[in-house]
Amino acid sequence: MSVELNHTIVPARDPQASAQFLAEILGLRVDPPVAHFTPVTLANKVSLDYDRTDVFEPHHYAFMVGEQEFDAALARIQHGGIAHYADPACRQTGQIYRSKHTEGRRGTYFRDPDGHLMEILTPGGAGA
Repeated sequence: MSVELNHTIVPARDPQASAQFLAEILGLRVDPPVAHFTPVTLANKVSLDYDRTDVFEPHHYAFMVGEQEFDAALARIQHGGIAHYADPACRQTGQIYRSKHTEGRRGTYFRDPDGHLMEILTPGGAGA
């Protein structure tokens, strides 16, 4: 069997709220609880298992999405009044980036309710 990422734990003060936030942005659903985790499963079957904790360092999570999914997610971010940025330092407010290295790639960063830095990006390339 090849090696695949199966799941990762995302620390959150309110796992249900944080999972719902991400699921809504990405057009996904929150899965039923697994033990004390609140999972969101991605198309490649990797799950983000939200777990309650009060103290943690924010992490970065990046999600590859298709062009249409990017446009839909960006619209949900904008309509929700969620700040988004063209850079991971969160200085270029209200913008998306266009990759200098991968033709056609677009992306943007935003923070979830727990301060995690989320990123959505398109594959770009010949199909863009």
